[in-house]
Amino acid sequence: MLPPGTEDLIELAFREDLGDGDHSTLSTIPTDARGSARLLVKAEGILAGVELAVAIVRRHDPDLNIRPFILDGAAVVPGDVAFTLTGSSRSILSAERVLLNFMQRMSGIATLTHRYVDALEGTGCRVLDTRKTTPGLRGIEKWAVRIGGGHNHRHGLYDMIMIKDNHVDFAGGIAPAIAAARKYLKDQGRDLAIEVETRNLEEVQEVIRVGGIQRIMLDNYTPERMKEAVSLIGKRFETEASGGIDLSTARTFAETGVDFISVGALTHSVQSLDLSLKAM
Repeated sequence: MLPPGTEDLIELAFREDLGDGDHSTLSTIPTDARGSARLLVKAEGILAGVELAVAIVRRHDPDLNIRPFILDGAAVVPGDVAFTLTGSSRSILSAERVLLNFMQRMSGIATLTHRYVDALEGTGCRVLDTRKTTPGLRGIEKWAVRIGGGHNHRHGLYDMIMIKDNHVDFAGGIAPAIAAARKYLKDQGRDLAIEVETRNLEEVQEVIRVGGIQRIMLDNYTPERMKEAVSLIGKRFETEASGGIDLSTARTFAETGVDFISVGALTHSVQSLDLSLKAM
């Protein structure tokens, strides 16, 4: 299912790319010319964005025929053909860049996410994304994380209360911050999970003492200190590791017993997967 707002995003992408017309195509390709093209995979990874490509094609030219051979979430290697397009040559050419921009980025995110999922296999720990996304593309990028086997953290500031270090400092401490958050939810009649970021074991102990929350974030802990924190927390609250974790260290952190590892790099530092649309 397409994330909310995807249709508007597709519209924006075409408006940005086409402007008042694809003059390269309009000047060289006859109006009635018909052709076919294939989406060629040029790097190993996880494919993402096929369902979106179908929506893009339908929006751009309903008479274009898209025939998928590989679905979202599949492992691909160079030489694989994800789908073919058949119809107006002009439509194929003018849709090319919009298709590729979305699919290359989504596939890059899905590929990196899958590498983290593989690294954590057997630990019971799950990989989460963050809000460190490209403005306007959050729904698409978080969709790609799910395709890669990861899980979504909160989508925005509205669907969870996360009391971070600055909130704690501005509120005058962990206890008053939690108390204020709980009162706000009660007064507003809202049912939102509360997560509290902690910087050391003393703050973990304070959160445990105060209670009334669902998850404790352990930010920038060493694996050794995180293991202590997870043991201290027990199963009273969910636990999340964050800060400075990469593919080379993810499993070490997961083996501390933490429930989640959040990785901003899934969306903010990803390398797009090399894909190409080639005439047949």
